[in-house]
Amino acid sequence: MPSPDHSPDWAAPLVGEPLDAVVELPGSKSLTNRFLVLAALANGTSRLRRPLRSRDTLLMAAALRALGAGVEDGTAVGAGASGAAAVADWIVTPATLRGGAIVDCGLAGTVMRFLPPVAALCHGPVAFDGDPQARRRPVGPVLDALRRLGGSVDDAGRGTLPFTVEGHGRMPGGAVTMDASASSQFVSALLLAGARYDQGVTVRHVGPPVPSEPHLAMTVETLRDAGAVVDDAEPDLWRVEPSEVNALDVQVEPDLSNAAPFLAAALVTGGRVSVPGWPQHTTQAGDAIRDILDAMGADVSLTREGLTVSGSGGVNGLDVDLHDASELTPVVAAVAALADSPTVIRGVAHIRGHETDRLAALARELGALGAEVAETADGLSIRPRPLRGALFHTYADHRMAMAAAVLGLRVPGLVVEDVGTVAKTLPEFVSLWEGMVSARQGAATA
Repeated sequence: MPSPDHSPDWAAPLVGEPLDAVVELPGSKSLTNRFLVLAALANGTSRLRRPLRSRDTLLMAAALRALGAGVEDGTAVGAGASGAAAVADWIVTPATLRGGAIVDCGLAGTVMRFLPPVAALCHGPVAFDGDPQARRRPVGPVLDALRRLGGSVDDAGRGTLPFTVEGHGRMPGGAVTMDASASSQFVSALLLAGARYDQGVTVRHVGPPVPSEPHLAMTVETLRDAGAVVDDAEPDLWRVEPSEVNALDVQVEPDLSNAAPFLAAALVTGGRVSVPGWPQHTTQAGDAIRDILDAMGADVSLTREGLTVSGSGGVNGLDVDLHDASELTPVVAAVAALADSPTVIRGVAHIRGHETDRLAALARELGALGAEVAETADGLSIRPRPLRGALFHTYADHRMAMAAAVLGLRVPGLVVEDVGTVAKTLPEFVSLWEGMVSARQGAATA
């Protein structure tokens, strides 16, 4: 799937009164792509219900098809009580994995990191490449681990895209030590394919703490859903036994990280926004937004129907460690710029290696609006100041675009550059956002 063209700039809607909306969101990207990988390795046909269809997940589906698996549309799920549009299931049929394929990773970390361990099981070479920005994202720890586990990889010593994995139809597997302090995806990548390796896989992390540990818990839980035996009892050590991977029939939870800007909108406008279907238990790191918004002054209520966030008109600054939920950093930083006291965000040095250097990008763009922002060794220090409208650059980063939309609710004249970059995880973002802004009763739905 080719990289999308640079999209038009978007004048972010300004709101002069409290919002009151229901926003139903599609499935989690992180869960959808994990389920797709496991379903392609399974012993039978799987059904993924209400999966996310975004650039990242469509790239994953296309890559798995290129490797021989079937990923086809199934029965559409009809609109529910909240009015959500019908979403077709994905039916995934495993097959003997083949080489001779080219995998377009786009800018998707899950594709460039989760699929090389799968490609090592193919018969023949599999070439990986992606968007120009993706060639700056680290993959080296996964590729080095594959070599030590018995795989063949040619990356010309770069540790980044492009590279080729030479599959031999099987992988010996075994034990490997790695530094996963730059991304939890390095560990998840090996675990997801590990059950199909002759000796399984044992991964030991040595180095600074692994970021986004909830994503590792998510990987372990999805593996167990598929019948794999996983031992994660010892800190920084994970063991997946060699075994069959069972077919799945699962409903994908709403994407809680994509929910963050919509819920933040309730706080910064002093209004109310509800997201139906919020899980009572989840491994999604985005669930942390509940406690964060509560600390910033919102009233947060979780019921069987979903999550509702209400604002009182005031926004508090805070001191927060987002190491385990770093994808929330841009939206939290946007809210902090609208607060009535300073904010310190800690524990997110690793997001310098995400779609863009998010710390530098946030400091630059918030500063251009008038906020006083300083980069720290592992985060940001934000002192609110009167903000003015300007062009907010997004750096092909979907989270930057979402953060800009939150700011635009309160800052006249804010224009979001290349808003179409949200297609990476939420193609419907603009229509959902504009529906939320215009709603007074009823629902804005995908």
